[in-house]
Amino acid sequence: MNGPKTIRLLAAIVAAIAMAGGLVACGSTGPRDLLKSIESGSVLLGTKYDQPGLGLRNPDKSMTGFDVDVSSYVVKSIAKANGWKEPKIRWRETPSAQRETLINNGEVDMIAATYSINAARSKKVDFAGPYLVVRQGLLVRGDDASLKQLTDLNNGKKLCSAAGSTSAQNVKAQLPGVQLQEFDSYSTCTEALHQGSIDALTTDESILAGFNQQYGGEFRVVDMTYIADQCIKGAQKKAGSPFSTERYGIGIPKKKPQVQAAINTAINEMISDGSWEKALRKNLGDSETQRLIDRAGGFDKFKPSVGDLAFVSSPSTKCGGAS
Repeated sequence: MNGPKTIRLLAAIVAAIAMAGGLVACGSTGPRDLLKSIESGSVLLGTKYDQPGLGLRNPDKSMTGFDVDVSSYVVKSIAKANGWKEPKIRWRETPSAQRETLINNGEVDMIAATYSINAARSKKVDFAGPYLVVRQGLLVRGDDASLKQLTDLNNGKKLCSAAGSTSAQNVKAQLPGVQLQEFDSYSTCTEALHQGSIDALTTDESILAGFNQQYGGEFRVVDMTYIADQCIKGAQKKAGSPFSTERYGIGIPKKKPQVQAAINTAINEMISDGSWEKALRKNLGDSETQRLIDRAGGFDKFKPSVGDLAFVSSPSTKCGGAS
């Protein structure tokens, strides 16, 4: 008499257990392991979707850019080295403010998205690389002969940067005669430069080179160096030194040394077989790549020192000569 009720009760219990298991699986917040994902046949890679030349999602949903090419090469190289099939690559947009959260919540296997390695970020995630070292630069119109160096901005020129950017404020501190304008994005600044309503745009030179490629090479990138000794946020900057040096790395979860080592090996392979420079020329242009080659020496190296992260903990020279 109680048979049907018992069966229904058992079925309900089984369904509840299955549902609970499904919720646990879907709601998992643990970090992913790139090597396991590659072996399983599917990876989820993070990058920017709105930076031409670096990480751009096209209207047909395909992905292009230097960060995209580096990520793809790394995954395929690791698969080949381990005798695994090339995995399916899926992409996830990773805005700057969300990168560490996306890595630690297991929403991506790794992130290459103009991700500058620094001490604050290194407390939350680990980095492979760097795979590209760049400076802060200026983007100016190619036919503007009045702007050949940073000091030329001091003559009432209009400088644009994204709202909240410290890079433009640093320029203003050096050059009180510059007219600083802040727009909502670098793409808006670039269009204003194209239209002639501003004279220059400043951010990482790799980002500037990408926009230049998007506009058919009508602009050019100008180096930015300190024109006088200056104290910036407690650190002493010497005349002639770069405004900033950014080292782009691939962000991964902490405590995964095998993943970090595998990525570094793949990046070194990309550099040694020529694919790295080829990707740089394709995405940022021959002229910008050659400019970086010609500038090598002194403060700069063309090819990065992959796996060398000593700069993260290196103390800066304090203002007043203290270290």
